[in-house]
Amino acid sequence: MTTYTGSCHCGNVAFEVDGEIDSGLACNCSICSRKASLLWFVPRENLRLKTPEDGAKTYEFNKHAIKHRFCPECGIHPYAEAKNKQGEPMAAINLRCIEDLDLSKVPVKHFDGKAL
Repeated sequence: MTTYTGSCHCGNVAFEVDGEIDSGLACNCSICSRKASLLWFVPRENLRLKTPEDGAKTYEFNKHAIKHRFCPECGIHPYAEAKNKQGEPMAAINLRCIEDLDLSKVPVKHFDGKAL
């Protein structure tokens, strides 16, 4: 398993995450399309914050099922938290916030979140 490091633009929200990046998910829902996130899903336990948790603010909308975490200083959304269909805690990592990751090598899957 590989450990990746990432952060928001200013570094106020920084993290490490374990796993193997096999693809990124591009969602067209109202928030993802505006943020231009490219998401990678991992068990929440694989995400370790390197900065205090209260350094990130939370935005929830619609069903309030996903906690979109963002930096109040620079506005970048490095990750989100939710539960999968089995009720297990998950993290959605914004691959655009991973250091030294060549996004051109990451296959992208498209998800029609608008249809939900």
